[in-house]
Amino acid sequence: MTKSLTVLLFSMIILIFLSCSGNGEKKIFTGVIEGTTVEIPALTGGQIRQLLIDTGDQVNEGQVIAQIDTTDLHYQRQQQAAALTETKVQEQLATTNLNRSKSDYQYVQKKYQRFLELLKKQSVPKQTVDDLKNQLQNVESAYKTANQQFSSIAARRAQLEAQNKIILKKIHDATITAPLSGIISNKYYEPGEAIPSFGPIAEVIDLNEVWVKIYISETMLPQIKIGQEVTIIPDGTTKTLSGTVSWISPKAEFTPKTILTPETRTSLVYAVKIIIQNKEQILKQGMPVAVEI
Repeated sequence: MTKSLTVLLFSMIILIFLSCSGNGEKKIFTGVIEGTTVEIPALTGGQIRQLLIDTGDQVNEGQVIAQIDTTDLHYQRQQQAAALTETKVQEQLATTNLNRSKSDYQYVQKKYQRFLELLKKQSVPKQTVDDLKNQLQNVESAYKTANQQFSSIAARRAQLEAQNKIILKKIHDATITAPLSGIISNKYYEPGEAIPSFGPIAEVIDLNEVWVKIYISETMLPQIKIGQEVTIIPDGTTKTLSGTVSWISPKAEFTPKTILTPETRTSLVYAVKIIIQNKEQILKQGMPVAVEI
């Protein structure tokens, strides 16, 4: 083998080695950990009788965390119950009146039809038939009025029953429970204070599963796939965790100012969301991490 051929082969091996090394090189990105954060609302407003949590407490989904005073709601329910009882009595009377009016109308209607046939045979005077016609109009009007009164009272009863259900729901909602398992990150009220309806009483964060968002260049897109596993390196520790790519933005955006240097902020990048199982809760909300891909 000639010297020149040897040099050529050696050069080709070096190029192949460098090319392979470049393709297999790991890239590091930085991001900030985020968890599912929920502000727990007081669906029923009022004075807080009990507050069973404090900042930093671990809570489970469905756990009772607070109790709102329901004295006024119980009084309202008693008032609604009395009105509903009265309305049911009125409905019974209206039913009786409706049935009687209907019976009277049917009786006079049949009698009127019978006398009309007799009038054709000149078996009864016309005045008698005219009187029956007027009587039929009167009982028909009375029947319609009774029907309207019954419908009105029935609608009133349905309205009261619906209002009663609303009050019952408010009483139920006065017992506030945790919507998810997690850690109480903020507490906004103390026992004895009054909270408005739908006002947040506390904030809970779930750290069992967290995520981090990184930004990659267009040239990196072919190397990232949904479901791909990546390495998460938390700051201040040598322990690494595994993450999974769950979402890749379909459109480019300018690099967030908090991510890179002023020189690279105008670069177009794609956001990538990475889900991390954090059962030991090593990762905390707002913690910076490195993502190795």
